[in-house]
Amino acid sequence: MHAFTLIEMILAIGVAAMVLIAVNTALFASLRLRDATADVVDAAAPVDQAVSYIRRDLQCVVTPTNGTSKVLSGSFRAGNISSAGVSESVAVEMFTATGTLSAKAPWADIQRVTYELKQPANRDAVGRDLYRSVVRNLLTLTTPDVQDQLMLSGVQDIKFTCFDGAVWQETWDTTGLNSTETNLPLAVRVDIQMAGKNAATAQPIELVVPIDAQVRTNVVLTATQ
Repeated sequence: MHAFTLIEMILAIGVAAMVLIAVNTALFASLRLRDATADVVDAAAPVDQAVSYIRRDLQCVVTPTNGTSKVLSGSFRAGNISSAGVSESVAVEMFTATGTLSAKAPWADIQRVTYELKQPANRDAVGRDLYRSVVRNLLTLTTPDVQDQLMLSGVQDIKFTCFDGAVWQETWDTTGLNSTETNLPLAVRVDIQMAGKNAATAQPIELVVPIDAQVRTNVVLTATQ
């Protein structure tokens, strides 16, 4: 009966050890890759959500109109502006048909939406927080009830640029108080610059949304027989 020699046992143990080392290395490499992928996905989720909200609000923006209905159709303003009920300067103010209809919220689907940057509660945090502020009751005679929604943290800057058919404008105001623009832009470009160590060289998150603009006119339509 033939038995294993000491050299054969040592060789077998050595081979088994190398196999275990290779398996252990592959296992931990896959775990690190999984964790890194999960971190990337978790970091991208708030950005994707913020971009989806901005795109949907812009796609459903309501065309400004004259007369008393202006309360419900509102105005479209972009740039460093102020908005009623919002303490910080806002990057954009729009009236958009993205309101959710329900029995508990007796308002129309048109709501006023603003996007603004606010200082984070944690003073040690990098950058500022991007908020989406919503006003549902557009007919209130008092200070409007503003609902703030945190969209994204760690933002250095956000910019809304409007296309008038020829050039991109850094400001837009359909009220006619600060500019001659009375209609919606043909498209809106949104640039979100994230904060961090590589903020100076990192490319901003860019979103371009076409808008179905309708011409606003002062002509009063009359019925003809």
